[in-house]
Amino acid sequence: MQPKTILLVEDNLDDIELTLQALKKSKITNEITVVHDGAEALEYLMGTGKYAGRDITELPAVVLLDLKLPKVDGLEVLRALRTAEHSKLLPVVILTSSREEQDIVKGYSFGVNSYVRKPVDFTQFADAVSHLGLYWLLLNETPSRP
Repeated sequence: MQPKTILLVEDNLDDIELTLQALKKSKITNEITVVHDGAEALEYLMGTGKYAGRDITELPAVVLLDLKLPKVDGLEVLRALRTAEHSKLLPVVILTSSREEQDIVKGYSFGVNSYVRKPVDFTQFADAVSHLGLYWLLLNETPSRP
């Protein structure tokens, strides 16, 4: 059985650091792969570009996906994941500062599993990330992968 990993798709270096600190503080020691834009996320998950040859059957336990990303935005990443056979059931949590109602509607219409707004306060942000990590890594049940 593969260890459960987290894919963090985030371009803001401060938010990356806060997320990693919050997971560490919660004693979540799972591997965390960080990619910095939507194009890199798709390369990683589809095994293309600099990730060519990566075994795409080894998917993360959850993707924490920002919406406002360079190159390819988060909603386009989500749409691509849901149309690819190997990743259509992959748990994806949108973790964003966007307060746009249309982003929430589009996220759910494209098949996101959860939509979480990033709190501005560090303690609240750390708590939110901690709860996300614990839920998706320990409590959530996913279908077996072939």
